[in-house]
Amino acid sequence: MTDVDHELGSIRHLVESPLSSKVAMFNNVANKHKEAQLLNPFSDVDGRRSPRPQFSKDEYGKPVAGSLTEFRGQKANLHVYREMMELCEVIYNSGAPISPEDDKLRYIFFGELFNIYVHISDKVVGLLLRARKHKLIDFEGEVLFQRRDDDVPIFMLQTMAQIREYVRAKEDEVRRSISPNPQAMIHGPMPEVSMN
Repeated sequence: MTDVDHELGSIRHLVESPLSSKVAMFNNVANKHKEAQLLNPFSDVDGRRSPRPQFSKDEYGKPVAGSLTEFRGQKANLHVYREMMELCEVIYNSGAPISPEDDKLRYIFFGELFNIYVHISDKVVGLLLRARKHKLIDFEGEVLFQRRDDDVPIFMLQTMAQIREYVRAKEDEVRRSISPNPQAMIHGPMPEVSMN
């Protein structure tokens, strides 16, 4: 019996040794990783069973409500509206009246606008496209290029008062659509914009 007790004691010692507990811990971590890789859609493991994301058509391509990404996107939208209004103000201040009796609507040639606006921002072509999309201005062609399209006139479709009102309404709409987010408020609330 002493041989059997001795054998059982050696087996017990082997099972309860620190090495066996480390092997068991390693196997546990390896199994958890293997399970996680089965859910990972980008893993090379065969037998993946990653869950399909569930979202509606309204949520597709939009950041999670209340996230910092949503906050930064809305802040960028506000900035673009301000830049569009600034572009229209440059056209109004530097352009010529469309008709002699009414000087509220003006036009300017692209070459002249490009030379003026390049000192303000390098995004003049993109802003022109965005302002045309919002029906604030109009011009011929898809995209305007420096030198090639210098003689293309850019027409204001609305007066400056109408443009300011439109931009103010859009900014209010953006501010109302922002979800409450305590993380974003750490960096400070969105600044109020004066439209005067």
